[in-house]
Amino acid sequence: MLRPTLLFSLLAASALAATSDQWRNRSIYQLVTDRFATPDGSSPSCDTSQRQYCGGTWKGVVNKLDYIQNMGFDAIWISPIVANVEGNTSYGEAYHGYWTQNINALNSHFGSADDLKALSDALHKRDMYLMVDVVVNHMAGTADPPNFSAFQPFSSQSNYHSECFISNYDNQTDVEQCWLGDKNVPLVDLDTEDSNIVSTMNSWVSTLVSNFSVDGVRIDTVKHVRKDFWPDFAKASGVFTIGEVLHNETGYVSAYTEVLDSVLDYPTWFPLVAAFQTTGGNLSALSATVQQAQSAYKNGEFMTGSFLENHDQPRFQSLTQDDALIRNAMTWPFVQDGVPIMYYGQEQSYGGGPDPANREALWLSGYVEDKPLVKHVQALNGARKAAISANSNYLTTAVKFLSSGSESTLAVSKPPMLALLTNGGSSSSPSWSVPSAGFIANEELVDVLTCNKLNADSNGGVSVQGSGGSPQVLMPVSSLSKSGNVCSDLATGGQASSARGWFGGAAESLPLIAAFLFASWAAQSSLIII
Repeated sequence: MLRPTLLFSLLAASALAATSDQWRNRSIYQLVTDRFATPDGSSPSCDTSQRQYCGGTWKGVVNKLDYIQNMGFDAIWISPIVANVEGNTSYGEAYHGYWTQNINALNSHFGSADDLKALSDALHKRDMYLMVDVVVNHMAGTADPPNFSAFQPFSSQSNYHSECFISNYDNQTDVEQCWLGDKNVPLVDLDTEDSNIVSTMNSWVSTLVSNFSVDGVRIDTVKHVRKDFWPDFAKASGVFTIGEVLHNETGYVSAYTEVLDSVLDYPTWFPLVAAFQTTGGNLSALSATVQQAQSAYKNGEFMTGSFLENHDQPRFQSLTQDDALIRNAMTWPFVQDGVPIMYYGQEQSYGGGPDPANREALWLSGYVEDKPLVKHVQALNGARKAAISANSNYLTTAVKFLSSGSESTLAVSKPPMLALLTNGGSSSSPSWSVPSAGFIANEELVDVLTCNKLNADSNGGVSVQGSGGSPQVLMPVSSLSKSGNVCSDLATGGQASSARGWFGGAAESLPLIAAFLFASWAAQSSLIII
């Protein structure tokens, strides 16, 4: 029989090599480590305007994994983990993790190496993935000129590009070789043209992933490093890579989809916010951008990270307090082609404005689960998982935008799901007329957000009258499982698949996994197979 130690090591190895395909069916909860949970469950005050450490740790995250998983998330993205600038600067402390000083040491404010390994282990026991944020572009100084000797392992001025702060973002050379930050906290630009630095960074990311069983890497400030640096770095990581390219044009961002597995879908984020921020937003601009990205990106929109909020942008609920607009906008990342990412606190109706106001302590919410937006997210995650189980091609079928009869409505089709969105606001009574919805004639449907039933017409289309500007997400009752967590009392489908694991596939993958493990064992033994 297969030796237990070999079985464990092979399974562990698979956990250290999470690929794009294994991330496709995940949904990600992004958190700022210092602001998510304290190790002892306490709730200290946390004034975001002071930009100080407030006490969140990796142990704290472990203690609140039930909260994350109960919303349906099966991956988390945590703040950068390496040692940062210590003490106060002109802009407070480095509680966020992006002011690196030593890539070979951990940020002790977040815990020890054993604490981080414990977080990784706890996630994997739940079949959840760990994504770690990394910064390659720069190290952080506390004065100008910076103290280069404080940077490790790159402690010489010759390891960095000459000082020049970026002034022209239309000049790509300046973007890649000049510095971010300012003279108070200069973000000193690493010379990523130097082969020794390249080799060191590639070895570093490989070791980080291996030491802490990391499943995916989110890469900061990708556009500030030359494009041809990234393929070898991504390969060295051995896991899924998703890069931050802060730009509003699909044409600009598309080049980075050629060198990394994925990008955060910033070009869609801009029209998404504009579309739902007010009742006069342009929904057609959102659909047009998605269609551009589907054509321009290497893998279309399939592996992009789709989001409404993050730590760098004002929270959406600081831009509008209209509950209907908020719920429509929050629905979007879960019904399109990419991997949905939700920023912590969105579910608790946090409404902080620009950095640092958007980095509130979540413990001040009490982690209450019986709240409207928490339940909204639970339903969206559940519906997405049900759609994946019901349609084996769901994750590789591009969304289509169907005629819905009004400029204030949007019909997003990704069978077996049809999302009906509107920016009419809470006082509106939207209606959607979708004659070519793609359902079976007279098929029984349900809005998974309310569990209200309706039927397709004789042509498989739908005519829906809404109220209060609420979104609807329609699915056939036959695509929902009686044992699932989405309108299960109305479901007529089979049992939900429970055989999704490290290999990210359904039950049909298990024979392949077994064959792989057996072949690996046989190759290391003296067994002769005839």
